[in-house]
Order: sequence, then structure tokens, then C-alpha cells
Amino acid sequence: MADSNYDMEPVKELIKVLNGGVDFYTEAKKKLDNIELNRVFDQMIVDKAQAISDLQPFVLIDEGEIETDSALSIDIRESYTKLVGMVSTDKEHTYISQLEEVEDKVLSKLDKALNKELPPKCKSVLLQIQTRMQACHDQMKQLQELTA
Repeated sequence: MADSNYDMEPVKELIKVLNGGVDFYTEAKKKLDNIELNRVFDQMIVDKAQAISDLQPFVLIDEGEIETDSALSIDIRESYTKLVGMVSTDKEHTYISQLEEVEDKVLSKLDKALNKELPPKCKSVLLQIQTRMQACHDQMKQLQELTA
């Protein structure tokens, strides 16, 4: 039950996508043997984990517990990528392309949250996260183009 006058669902949905992203990047690291990509993926994991950490207090105040679920859409994308990766001749590009789609989803969820009425401090945190997540997206987009 919500304890505030704000609808925190967009923030919870963003956290779910970020949780799914952390899981997906972690899985991708296990499947690819590229040291440079693993470094990039490590940074993506750190950035998403920091964003989750920054947002959890708002959900905790509102709901009384933190959000630990991940977005079903990200889980499905991860499963799909595993299957395609088994038959693909370019496993790196397959993972990078799907991870870039995850970055698109993160930015979309951020936009939705920012367009809702939320506590000013939460909006401020979301704007900071948006800057970091845009950088993550841009980096994955560049990798996607380089491996195409």
C-alpha cells in the first residue's frame, strides 16, 4: 500500500528494467570471452546497480519494501539471446544488439517516470540517472555499429 500521494509505479518499473539489465549483462559476461567487452559490461552493471541503489529509497518510503523483481520483457530478451547465441556465428554482435535494446528500454522507462508527477528529490535523482543511462546507451549503440 502506497504511503505517499505519488504514483511510484513508473519508478518501480524502471527498477525492474535495471534489475533485468544487471542480470543480462552478468549473463553476457559469462557467454563471451572478450576481455574488453567484459570491462564495458562491468561498467554497465555498476552504473545500473548505482541507479537501482539511488532509486530504492523512494520505493521503500512509498511501499515499505524495495523492488527486487526484474522486467519480464528483459528476461524474455535474455532467453531469446541465449538461444540465438547458440546458433549465431557472431555471438558478440548478437549479445551487443540485444543489450542495446535493453538500453533503449531503460531510456524509455526513464522518460515515462520523468513525465509523471513525482517528489522533487526523486525527479532530481532520475535526471542524474538519465544522464548516466544515456551514456550507457550511446556506448552500446557504438559497439553495436562497430560489430555490425
